[in-house]
Amino acid sequence: MVFYEDAIKKALKKGALPKEIFKRFINVFISLDTTNDLGLFNIKKLKSSEKRTYFRLRKGKYRAIFYIEANNYYVISIAKREEVYKQWE
Repeated sequence: MVFYEDAIKKALKKGALPKEIFKRFINVFISLDTTNDLGLFNIKKLKSSEKRTYFRLRKGKYRAIFYIEANNYYVISIAKREEVYKQWE
């Protein structure tokens, strides 16, 4: 399954995240959930903590940050490139 953080839902409601972009990411995560193949899309592993390994998914100017736990995908951020990496500094 794919789970989205509340911050993503709020950004979508406020219009900070365009609906078309969100739909693209939804389709990608549905494909990932079905196939479990990270090689299908432009995905890179980010720095890992002791608890989790985070990944970045690129779609145009937008990035999604997520992690995988027990075959579930937890999307914690979707934003433009400049904005999404500021959250990780």
